[in-house]
Amino acid sequence: MTPTEAIRAEALRLGFDAVRFTEALLPEAARERLDAFVDSGAHGGMGWMETRREQRAQPRALWPEAVSVIALGLNYGPDYDPLASLEQRHRATISAYAQGRDYHDVVKKRLKALGQWMAREFRGQPLKVFVDTAPVMEKPLAAQAGLGWQGKHTNLVSRSHGSWLFLGEIYTTLALEPDAPESDHCGSCRACLDACPTAAFPAPYRLDARRCISYLTIEHHGPIPKEFRRAMGNRIYGCDDCLAVCPWNKFARAAAEMQFAPRAEIAPRLAELAGLDDAAFRARFAGSPIKRIGRNRFIRNVLIAIGNSGDTALLPAARVLCEDGDPVVAEAARWALEQLDP
Repeated sequence: MTPTEAIRAEALRLGFDAVRFTEALLPEAARERLDAFVDSGAHGGMGWMETRREQRAQPRALWPEAVSVIALGLNYGPDYDPLASLEQRHRATISAYAQGRDYHDVVKKRLKALGQWMAREFRGQPLKVFVDTAPVMEKPLAAQAGLGWQGKHTNLVSRSHGSWLFLGEIYTTLALEPDAPESDHCGSCRACLDACPTAAFPAPYRLDARRCISYLTIEHHGPIPKEFRRAMGNRIYGCDDCLAVCPWNKFARAAAEMQFAPRAEIAPRLAELAGLDDAAFRARFAGSPIKRIGRNRFIRNVLIAIGNSGDTALLPAARVLCEDGDPVVAEAARWALEQLDP
């Protein structure tokens, strides 16, 4: 068994759904796309995209000893329609990826287990494991390794798993036989572009994060720009629209990993969420990726959804929050009141 065959077999045994290999070297085109994204300001308030741009653009700029990259995917396909709750305006729509346990914890634990096995198997050859939080161009590396291709929405699309793969990487000093890249299979389809509620794609394969509901509800600090509030609907954490409409999802299957299954009600009531103080928020979302945005940003998002609900029964919840100690929350509450009781 070759090293790549042995690593692939062990990764699959550990529960990864996709395993591919590539050289720790990205083409200049990847750097050019990153530069265009950042230089245009399309990264919004994600300052880390700018400050660690050099390390992100090239694997060996992050770790000069890297020779190969192992690109791994873990399926989180939902067993329900992630867009169905958009019509339940008194309830919240939460991205499928955030319904279960924080994927950072789940993926990293498996990456470390694979890394420990590799250290034993290959006599301590150095390696580093990454999942999302490091300056790594995960999607270009995954595409180069053949895990899928970057669709017109800039996310990875897999022929086997559709839109629903969490990604992780292992940088290693081993010289591993690379897999062939996956070609682009989007064709003339533009379903993802047309589905975006805020027109966040100025062109195919280009994203302006400043208009993206996932960015606005998760990464963006401060008030949500008023021009996007109506389009948010009841999306309070992330947005699955461009992912869910992809035709390649017909080949996807529901996640086998039970830690990614919804831990609670898929579409909780807005009135219930609006009443969470900091302690209740932390308790409810312990172990969830939602916890990292904090109570105030979360309640801000809930209030935008309340304002969009058309449900006057939610007026009391908004009124209470007009006196909230956080000025961003209080402003969102006043906006919600204006929408429900003009």
